[in-house]
This record gives sequence, structure tokens and C-alpha cells, in this order.
Amino acid sequence: MKNKKIHDNQNVKNKRFLITVNVRGSPGPIRFVVNDDDKVSEVIDSCLKMYARGGRLPILGTDFNKFLLYPSNAACEAMKANETIGSSGDRTFVMYKVQGRAQMGDVPSKMITHQRRSFCWKAWFKFLSH
Repeated sequence: MKNKKIHDNQNVKNKRFLITVNVRGSPGPIRFVVNDDDKVSEVIDSCLKMYARGGRLPILGTDFNKFLLYPSNAACEAMKANETIGSSGDRTFVMYKVQGRAQMGDVPSKMITHQRRSFCWKAWFKFLSH
């Protein structure tokens, strides 16, 4: 009698989980289920579609390339578009629309980390709200 593998790699389903995305300027979060191997660009696209279907304001548009997604516990770096959503290990995210390229002189120096020279989303929100 041969031993059968209980879990064959081809039969294992992707891990699914519920995420919460807080969209800057939106009255409340968007919640939906994703696969752990979904790309960040796909998640942003799905979020924009759900946002539009819900009739939320302000109108964001449909170009997912104009948005950044941050894990809520991230130090200061947005997730890359080709990264998998499950790679962050987080279930709560913050998404905002990029309005244009900020020049280094336009951004307060306290927003720039000396390690990575990246923008912290929390400081960026404070900067944009003033």
C-alpha cells in the first residue's frame, strides 16, 4: 500500500483573508477578502472598484498606478505594485492618491528617514493636511 500525500501542491488553495483599507479622505474603511498571493496592484484596483460601486466621495478615478498602499504598521515605505499582499503580514492598510512628485525641498526634513530616504505616510498626511 502506497502512502498518499494528504496535501498535494496542486490541490492546496490560496490562503484567503479579510483586509481593511482606509482611503485618505473617505468617511470609512473598505473591507474585502483577498488571496495572500494577490498583487498589490490588483488589491488597489479592487479597492477602487468597490469604492466607486459604493458611490463614495471624493471620486478617486480608476488608475491604480496613481495610488500607494501602506501596511498600517509600516515604518515609512509603500508596498511595491508587484509585491504580494500577504507578504506584509498585515491585514489593515492605508491607501492614498499620489498628487504628483514632491521635490525634496517641498517636504519638511522631519519626514525623511535617514536610513532609507523614504517618506513616512503618517508625516505625509500631516504635510498634505496643512
